[in-house]
Amino acid sequence: MQELWKQLGSPRNLVVFEAAARLQSFTRAAQELNVQQPAVSVAIRRLEEGLGTPLFTRGHRQVVLTGAGERLLADVSRAFDQLALSVESIRQTKQAGYVTLSASTAFNNYWIMPRLADLQRQHPKIDLRLQSSDREPDIDAENISLAVRLGDGNWADCESALIAPEAIYPVASPRVMAAAVDLRSLPNLMSQRLIHLEEPIRQRPSWSDWFANFSIRTAVPNTGLRLNDYALVLQAAMAGEGFAFGWKHLTDRLVDQGLLAARSDWQWTTGKGFYLVWSKKTPLSDDARKVRDWILRTLDETA
Repeated sequence: MQELWKQLGSPRNLVVFEAAARLQSFTRAAQELNVQQPAVSVAIRRLEEGLGTPLFTRGHRQVVLTGAGERLLADVSRAFDQLALSVESIRQTKQAGYVTLSASTAFNNYWIMPRLADLQRQHPKIDLRLQSSDREPDIDAENISLAVRLGDGNWADCESALIAPEAIYPVASPRVMAAAVDLRSLPNLMSQRLIHLEEPIRQRPSWSDWFANFSIRTAVPNTGLRLNDYALVLQAAMAGEGFAFGWKHLTDRLVDQGLLAARSDWQWTTGKGFYLVWSKKTPLSDDARKVRDWILRTLDETA
């Protein structure tokens, strides 16, 4: 972190940058931040010097982001949004009258959402708030009722219940799968267009890990589509962009619906699992306990 601030100068420079980029004006950014316009210019200049590249193209009445500026804005905005969620959750308590479930975007989209009507039918008064996160949250510090974690089920701060073992097989749209005529043996998958998941914070298996499990040590081609969110990976696969990882607990339903096709005979079970977790320190509210029990009961019914 110290090295980061050596390059960026100060966290304040990122705040100034975000305001200037969002408002497309150094003057309006200064007004919003209640500082003088030269202070904004200085902060941006120091940021650009630290990064070694311009972030804005200066005009007479407006500034426009460069390519580097657009990339930085996307990451800064995401980080600030996540920080805002954390601050808001810390301000609340677990007795605030709602239940928070923190999980990946993909889990919320492809596991919870298709089953949400059943929860609402059984517990119409529960206020469930889904929080999508690209990291494993601190459920006590952030006052999160329930969360989904990948691991071995043993955490010092959490109770846990298994949702599903981590099992991965290749998936693609039915059209792409049918067109891949050279898949008589597993190594031939390397000749297909692969979709790579590259999450910025959480560690997830790569295609290299998957092939290595089958004793294939050949370097995976450094081509294909690279995405930082698994929900986007699945959308790309369904759109015909190539072959992707199919985490079984999320993609079995999509395969059954004909939205994806799978090579389930090439399944890798990693030894880890996806777990529903909740705090050991703070008792669950009645509503949170009902949501937990509904999830576990739904798992039993669909097993």
